[in-house]
Amino acid sequence: MAKLFGTDGMRGVAGKFPLDYSTVCVLGESLMRLLRQETLPATVIIGRDTRESGKWLERALFQGIESEKGTAVSAGIIPTSAISFLTKKHAFSAGIMISASHNPYQDNGIKIFSSDGMKITEKWEELLEKTMEELQRTVEPQSAQIVPEPSLGHQYTEYLLDRFSTENPLRDFKVVLDCSNGASSAIAPFIFQMLGFDVVAINSSPDGKNINEGCGSLYPEKLAESVVAVKADIGIAYDGDADRAIWIDGNGQILNGDHTLFVQSRFMKETGRLKSRHVVATTMSNMGLEKALEEQGLALIRTKVGDRFVLEEMINSGANLGGEQSGHTIFLDEFPTGDGILTSIKMVEALTAKKASLSDLIKDYRVFPQVHLNVPVSKKDDFSLYPEIGKTREEIENRLMNRGRFDLRYSGTEPLARVMVEGQDLRELEDLAERMAKVLAKYLS
Repeated sequence: MAKLFGTDGMRGVAGKFPLDYSTVCVLGESLMRLLRQETLPATVIIGRDTRESGKWLERALFQGIESEKGTAVSAGIIPTSAISFLTKKHAFSAGIMISASHNPYQDNGIKIFSSDGMKITEKWEELLEKTMEELQRTVEPQSAQIVPEPSLGHQYTEYLLDRFSTENPLRDFKVVLDCSNGASSAIAPFIFQMLGFDVVAINSSPDGKNINEGCGSLYPEKLAESVVAVKADIGIAYDGDADRAIWIDGNGQILNGDHTLFVQSRFMKETGRLKSRHVVATTMSNMGLEKALEEQGLALIRTKVGDRFVLEEMINSGANLGGEQSGHTIFLDEFPTGDGILTSIKMVEALTAKKASLSDLIKDYRVFPQVHLNVPVSKKDDFSLYPEIGKTREEIENRLMNRGRFDLRYSGTEPLARVMVEGQDLRELEDLAERMAKVLAKYLS
């Protein structure tokens, strides 16, 4: 059996291996066996986003879990981080989120959390894959009705409401929320209304097929238009499972996770909440963030792309703030995973506390030009196997010496090689990125 788990769980086209009914049912069985092997109770909580395939994938998991005499509880449609939170709060041995995050509705995925609310280790993934290979067979689907427990979502919502400081009086403040027709659609607008803000919600009517469709954090342009049109203070775009958030300022400017880390590092330092002089991000974060942090007496630690690597480094370095340029932000004092709604609460808190606009808070932040190219690949061989790729990489790095950065990696969820070049001259960066892309296509496409 091929490796099933990527950088963010299992992901693929719903209905096709490994997200066919039989394999997902076997995953439920295998997880129960692993929990008992680890002398843990066979209890699991399951959540899902709004994709139409989520219902039958949940049934497949329930069937596998119950066939091994385990107990599963459904939290229904809920953000990924809510499963992390509820798994730990209620001492479930594992939590499962059914979601393909920012991917189109045809895709889906399965993320598994351990009892501490963190994503399971690679060792656990390997053990699951081994057991699944042993148990793999055709399973006859059952049609049992699954009824979500509504109190679980309420507990998550109440927790988020308590994260907003009420020490500072609120001023008139308008928020536009792009819910991506995903897991935040019911929760995020309710939370911001309860906090007393003027809320405009768009893309908050999921139908099972419109999740991430031209909306959300991957497509923020329409949100930017809405923010300007209604004269809002901020626009917030989530992805399908609401574990990331990006921003639109009052002028319609699109901002990302690096801006989040810049604003939050300064605000948390001023309010005594930053527990370390380190902020953790990935190789994709802009050099501008690194330099802006240095001006605050802080240091940026970079990791490989993936929130699990960010979390691992945060724990090692004692940092309580970290994240990715894509919009995953981890506030470790609250959650061991990214939560887009929590992040947006934190950003709005900073704006209202300082009585400043988002554009004011980022005016000292200089962004260096970055060029990103995705190269379709038919295989993910080690780049070192191809001398021309290595030679081109070395030549680009030498060209950018002390003036920029170069990053080359495979996507963990798609058949793509990702090229990132950063520096000061945009034309030069585009030429270098195209040069690398042509060499990659020559050997890997």
